[in-house]
Amino acid sequence: MDQEIASAIDCALFHLKAPAHCSIMDARSNARGTITAVTHQNALAAMALMFRGVFITAALTVDKGSIDVEQNEFWESLKIYAEPLVRYMGNGTEGLQNMRKEIEAENEGIAICTQVRWLANPRTLSERR
Repeated sequence: MDQEIASAIDCALFHLKAPAHCSIMDARSNARGTITAVTHQNALAAMALMFRGVFITAALTVDKGSIDVEQNEFWESLKIYAEPLVRYMGNGTEGLQNMRKEIEAENEGIAICTQVRWLANPRTLSERR
């Protein structure tokens, strides 16, 4: 359904002769049912908000639960260097999920919403270990 909503929005924007970079490149929903639409890299959130009514009307043709368009939060990237690999790699560890839990537990108010991943190839990291 996510791609159907993206397609409906793109069609509506095309008929309005909106700039091509305002089109939806990708759409996906999370466990809460919130749909995240990704626009072209040159599109600003302000541009999408200008077409707010069009987005909602088009989305309603596919999903009657579509109610609002919001600018997303500004996400921060957290990169951790020089962490002992033994703690998060190998048999008997929960790996990156354990790392996520520890970061959230030690930093009140922090919630890691995206997937935690290694910056290097895990096989290469394992060989270094």
